[in-house]
Order: sequence, then C-alpha cells, then structure tokens
Amino acid sequence: MTQPTVDQAYLAKRQLRKGTAGWMLLAGLGVSCVISGDFAGWNFGIAEAGWGGFAIAACLMALMYLALVLALAEMSAAIPAAGGGYSFARQAMGPAGGYLTGLAVLIEYALAPAAIVIFIGSAVEALLGVNGPLVYLLFYAVFIGIHLAGVGEALKVMMVISGLAVFAILATAVALIGDFDSANLFDIAPTDAAGASTFMPFGWYGIWAALPFGMWLFLAVEGVPLAAEEAKDPARDMPKGIIGAMLFLLFTALLVVVLLAGAAGAEMIGQSGVPLVDALNAAGNPTLATLVNVLGLAGLIASFFSIIYGYSRLVFALSRAGYLPKPLSLTSERKVPYLALIVPGILGFLASLSGEGDLMLGMAVVGATISYALMALSHILLRVKQPDLPRPYKTPGGVVTSGIALVLSLVALTGVYAFDPRAFNYTIVLFIAGAAYYFLYSKNHLVAKTAEEEFALVTAAPEDIDPVAPKVASAKL
Repeated sequence: MTQPTVDQAYLAKRQLRKGTAGWMLLAGLGVSCVISGDFAGWNFGIAEAGWGGFAIAACLMALMYLALVLALAEMSAAIPAAGGGYSFARQAMGPAGGYLTGLAVLIEYALAPAAIVIFIGSAVEALLGVNGPLVYLLFYAVFIGIHLAGVGEALKVMMVISGLAVFAILATAVALIGDFDSANLFDIAPTDAAGASTFMPFGWYGIWAALPFGMWLFLAVEGVPLAAEEAKDPARDMPKGIIGAMLFLLFTALLVVVLLAGAAGAEMIGQSGVPLVDALNAAGNPTLATLVNVLGLAGLIASFFSIIYGYSRLVFALSRAGYLPKPLSLTSERKVPYLALIVPGILGFLASLSGEGDLMLGMAVVGATISYALMALSHILLRVKQPDLPRPYKTPGGVVTSGIALVLSLVALTGVYAFDPRAFNYTIVLFIAGAAYYFLYSKNHLVAKTAEEEFALVTAAPEDIDPVAPKVASAKL
C-alpha cells in the first residue's frame, strides 16, 4: 500500500509550543521524573542483595544510565524531535526499529504513572485516611488538567513540586550524617548462597536480582529528549539538561543509599516502606520524619506529573508519524496534545484499579530496559551509518560508551526475570501484541516514507502555519 504524505493543514493541527523550555527546566524535568525513586522502592534491593551487593548493582545501573544519557545527549541535539528514543531509532533502524523502540518506552511511561498513583493513594491514606479509585481519579484529573493549561505552566509547577522533594532528601541527609556508622551497612548475616560474604550476604545471585532496584534510582531520566521540540535551543539545551539531571540524580542516590543504611542499619532499611522516614525516626528526629513523610508525597507527585508529560509527547510523536491513530496527535490552541494526555490517562487510571503497583512497576522496568538497548544500538548505528550527521554535542567515548549502555541494559533485562518472572512474561506478551499492530496495520499508514522526510516536515513547519492552507498532498486525520 502507498504511504500517505502530509499537508500543511495536517501539521498545523499538530504543533507543540517551541522555545518554552531552557536547559534548567529540562534538567528539572529529568530530576522530577526520577525523584520519587529516592523515597522508596530502591531500598528493597538491599533485602535482595545486602548493602554491599546492592551497592554493586546500583553502581552498575548508574554506569548504564550515565553511558545512555551521554549517548542520548548527542542524539537529542542532532535529532531534536518530540519522539525521543523513537525518533533516534527510526533514523538509525527505519520505521520498524523506531516503532519498536517507541513501543518499549510507551510501555514504561504508560504503566509507571498507574503504579505511582497507587503509591500516592497509600501516602494519602497514611496522611488523611482516604484511598482508592476516587483518589486515583482525582490525581489523574488534576495533573492532566494542569498539563492541558500549557507546557510552560506545567513545567513551572513541576519545578516547584520537585524542589520540595529535593529539600526533603537534602534535609534528611544533613540530619543523618552525624549518625552514620559503617558497621550498620553490614548488619545482615551472610547466607550459604554462592559468593556470600559479610559484604554480599546473598551472594552473586542477590546482585543480579537487585539490578531492577538499582534502576529505580534513575528510571525515566531518559524522558528528557521527549521535550526536544519545546526546547529554546535544542542543540545546546538538550545535552546540558539531560546530563545535568543525571549528575544531580547520582548525587541524591549516593546520599540515600549510603546515609540511610549507615544511620539506621541495612536490614531495617531493606524492609522499609518509607526508608527516609524510618531512618529519621531511628536516629531520633521524629519532627523532621513527619515533614519528610509529607514531602515524600511531593516526590511521588513530581514523578507522576512528569511521566504524564513524557507519555503525552511520545504518543503525540508516534501518532503524528502514523504509528498510532492520527487523532491522538491533535493539539489545542495552547499547542498541547490534549488527546495524547487524556486517552493514555484513562487507560492508566483503569490499570491502577488493579491495585498491583509492584507488578506494573516491574513491567515498566522491562519496557525500559528493552528501550535502553535499542536506543544504545541506535547511537552505534548512527555513528557508523551517518558519520557526517551534524552533531552539536558528541558523546565522550563514542560507540564504546553506548556499547557499555547496550550490554548493561541487556544484563538489567535478565535481572527483572530473576526478580519477577511474571512481570517479565506479561511485558513480553504486551510487546508482541504492540508489534503485531504495527506489522499488520500501521506500517501501511505512516505519514512519511523515511525518517529524514518526517524530520524535515516537522522542522520546516512554522508555528503559525495556516490550518486551511492549500494542500500539497492528501492526508486524513
């Protein structure tokens, strides 16, 4: 079947507001997407591997994310399109590779908010005694509504919420540093597992099973390139924004992983549902613990809010290109992709009704690791196949750096299976179903034949394009 091309009216209805986000807002977006991971979730890796084993797992995942971020910084400056990893992969691997990468990211970004809103419900219940579907619905409605008001307004609200969460982490670190005792890091008795020791009480297998929890300290920072079309100066702002976010997240991860277990004991922190709060209470700071408990909700909201932004831009890009139904990329007068915000939000709310937040997070991690491998491979292929592509920023180490990200992402993918085979299997089934949609239907309905053609159309279309201008080619919504 002949692929349709686009006309001016099609693009006019699908425009984001350019020049809205500088590098500070982009860095804030990256931190905001991830910050809830510092408050809870990562610490269960200590229960799987002991503090030393988890420290190894966390360092491996930090290396993976740093290598990936450096590769993404290059690609997002060279290919500043709203699809992020999808756009890079399409340029490197064609329509099928682009879609499969976008699909993996979409699984991650669609399921993560549903899981986080369940955790938000638990936090609200602890504070106010209210939980359940009405709480989930309220948070989805309010924060999708803020996004509908416009990207500039949404990102500024996000920065304020994230600032509160960061304050809670820094205040906790200052309060605990005087109680740090290295002996507390190794208070879990060694088992008889292979390789077990005081440093790694659950042996080598524990490190493997702890990899997904190490990811939780950085999961979703790769969403910064999804804002590329709304950046003020993508060539300069995208690398600074995503690298700045990653460096800050490395700092906060170091604080919570070392100081919490060092002050309160690895065994206790490994079992805690609210590790910052429990560490402060154990150290005799109940007043600050109460404050951090409240601000922990801000951390959850920050990630919930930011990942909603991320999935809307990904759905927008996939829809505009024809991979997903084209109406999903329609934008409002405020240049907001309203259906790309609302429709996945409805689906996420329905998923949240299951109450299985841990399962959805496990599935999100599987989607993430698949996308990381494909994005790292995209960087390698772009360096090989398009060496003359203008690159305002170049990844230190080149393909060696992205090769490290590729190998570690595949290792991390197997780690999810080691921890939760059900999440692994469900995600693979979902991925296969999504792939079937492309190969059976949407590959014949793409709006551009090549990635270069699509990118040229996106970058050439002005914001004030006339939606009733004469057609240059036929295209349906």
